[in-house]
Amino acid sequence: MSVVRAPLNPKVSLWHMLAYLLRWEREKNGLSLAQWGKIATAAPSTVSNVEAGRRKIDERQAKIIDRHFRTGGLFELLLWYAQNGHNPDWAQSVTAYEAIAQLIRIYQGQYIPGPFQTEDYARALLLAGSEVKDLGETLKARMERQAAILDRPEPPYVWALLDEDVLDDCIGGVEVMRAQLRYLLELMQRPNISIRIIPRSTGAHIGKDGSFRVITVDSRDIAYAGAARGGRLIEMCGEVEQFKLDFDRIGQKAASEDASRVLIERRLEATEWRCSGAKAQLAPGSTTRRASRWRR
Repeated sequence: MSVVRAPLNPKVSLWHMLAYLLRWEREKNGLSLAQWGKIATAAPSTVSNVEAGRRKIDERQAKIIDRHFRTGGLFELLLWYAQNGHNPDWAQSVTAYEAIAQLIRIYQGQYIPGPFQTEDYARALLLAGSEVKDLGETLKARMERQAAILDRPEPPYVWALLDEDVLDDCIGGVEVMRAQLRYLLELMQRPNISIRIIPRSTGAHIGKDGSFRVITVDSRDIAYAGAARGGRLIEMCGEVEQFKLDFDRIGQKAASEDASRVLIERRLEATEWRCSGAKAQLAPGSTTRRASRWRR
């Protein structure tokens, strides 16, 4: 006997409401997942994932369903509100997309992004936060999310643009930051990872408005805009295209991969200089200036 999964709770979010009503409409008409899929031009597994909240319908599918069942544009309207509203379940949704993504583009200007953090660096950030109730469980979940992106059999191509200031913050202390910088250099050796640094000399650029990422899943792009106490998933094509354009514009300001590697290596040298207690007896062209800047 097959197990029937309970429907999503429509009070959780607009996305859950949409998934709940899609399932209700299908069952009201006595349709199987395969029959519903033929109407919405989707595989039965996709229909199941939509009803479970793991996938989302797009504008085209919403129009097809509204037209077929004469709902007066109900699902297209619900989709519009869900796409434009705040999603309290954003972390789960982003994690699910990242775990199956083919390409992830990240801009981050305040700290090393999650997929590239060492465990100690991540712990230091969590300790500085104000709303972490269970540090151990939260840290475990963060590292599992990282592994789901980088350590799966066919990992995505991850392209990250980071402000140079990210390299200068002493998150967790000198030893933690040294290990973090080394880890960035190790990641840059992987063929599916590109890390480029935006030099401080660039000055103002469009990324200063806030961090974001663009996630490509099955030739479809989803954007995520970060925020201090939540985030926003963007699935409307026009707005997602704007985030992709912003990423390209920021990328034009970034140093090459080779030059970015040199910038990270210099910061690593600066931290080692500080740790060793070296004084001012350094030859011209040494790391004195870089170290003093890092110590500020």
